[in-house]
Amino acid sequence: MEQINQQTLQSEFTIEGVGLHTGVHTTMTVQPANAGFGIKFQRIDLPGEPIMKADVDYVVDTSRGTTLEHNGAKVCTVEHILSALTGMGIDNALIKLSAEEIPIADGSAKVFVDAIERVGIEEQNAKRIYFSIDTNLTYIDEEKNVEMVATPSTDYKITTMIDFNSNVLGTQHAYIKGLKNYKKEIADCRTFCFLHEIEYLHSKNLIKGGDIDNAIVVVDRVLSDEELNKLAKLFNREKIEVKQEGILNNVKLHHTNEPARHKLLDIVGDLTLIGYPIKANIIAYRPGHKTNVAFAKKIKEYIKKNKNMLDVPVYNATEPAIFDINYISKLLPHRYPFLLVDKIIDLSDNHVVGIKNITINEPCFMGHFPDNPIFPGVLQLEALAQTGGVLVLNNQGGPEKKFDTYFLKIDNARFKQKVMPGDTLILKMELISPIRRGICEMKGTAYVGNKIVCEADLMAQIVPRESREGK
Repeated sequence: MEQINQQTLQSEFTIEGVGLHTGVHTTMTVQPANAGFGIKFQRIDLPGEPIMKADVDYVVDTSRGTTLEHNGAKVCTVEHILSALTGMGIDNALIKLSAEEIPIADGSAKVFVDAIERVGIEEQNAKRIYFSIDTNLTYIDEEKNVEMVATPSTDYKITTMIDFNSNVLGTQHAYIKGLKNYKKEIADCRTFCFLHEIEYLHSKNLIKGGDIDNAIVVVDRVLSDEELNKLAKLFNREKIEVKQEGILNNVKLHHTNEPARHKLLDIVGDLTLIGYPIKANIIAYRPGHKTNVAFAKKIKEYIKKNKNMLDVPVYNATEPAIFDINYISKLLPHRYPFLLVDKIIDLSDNHVVGIKNITINEPCFMGHFPDNPIFPGVLQLEALAQTGGVLVLNNQGGPEKKFDTYFLKIDNARFKQKVMPGDTLILKMELISPIRRGICEMKGTAYVGNKIVCEADLMAQIVPRESREGK
């Protein structure tokens, strides 16, 4: 059965090492985070310890890696840790860094995957919402002869094809269906480059932390002893060898098509920057970080234009409720005929989704209107408010703490469609900002099916029940 809830780590892990391009030693600590947090980076070495979301809009460089910059902070070579988190199903995590570049380790995602397995994965009480691509999306870079396509799919599939006109690599392709085999098939695939790129990269100060232990170096010509000695000096080694055209220092490949699989690893990481888990069939011919990022931006733009469908909660009546009417009755002070939430089907620290079934037996239909029963808009707002109250009061400690919530303000209320007997109201409430001094601001949206029937911004105050009773 497919895992549909969000996940985080059971506890934090720390990895230390040098950055591939900067050569600077970095301590990276990856911590669990609440549902809905997403993946974010924090530069703890900078004033104010700025935090930056892993977002494609913050990409500033794609030369031999993906670099983000925002809020006064820069983070380099993010693709491998992002790939590992996504590949292992982690939705929410905070990545704390003591310097600007992620440790390169052996050039793959294996060290990160091993750490995730070591600390364990925790399922969270919030749904993972996928965006399904329902049309073909294409990105073409004619100059670099790169083409990337996303087609509709019920799963997340990726196919990569590479062709560098190399006798050593030849034409390679790699494929993965879903991410359940990510650890086995993709995680240990290391980054690679050609020998003729080494000196150029070194002259551009791009591989200060580069070593033959953290990359596969492809040799596509026979080397002289002088060239081998020069390379040994460059990598601070006593000896560098390659017996024939092949791999520098005769490194054994983890897979015969390891370079193509590493390109797939990079795509998983770079597409994480879209910000949403997606379902699509991705086909990439000769991909690189520049085109991965450009393609991610195109997919994100498509999602933004169609985001109304992404945000619609899905109600499956056969699934058990998170909170049933018995718990809701303990949490809220409302009673018949004014308890307007039947159950809670989704919940996180910052949002909640409730259900209200509308029947002809609603007392309001005796007068609104007997011959044309329409559920009143003010009761739709009240149902939203009660749903938000479940989130707030549950976060305050549950029924034992005895708090109530009171309306302070309603803004931007709109009613877009009639609600009739037989309809099921899906009530979604989202925190607009953190709760401060007992003041709670939330955005409410009510749906019937996938159509919005009502929306508003609601403000309420949290009041201890004892203080109310004492007045």
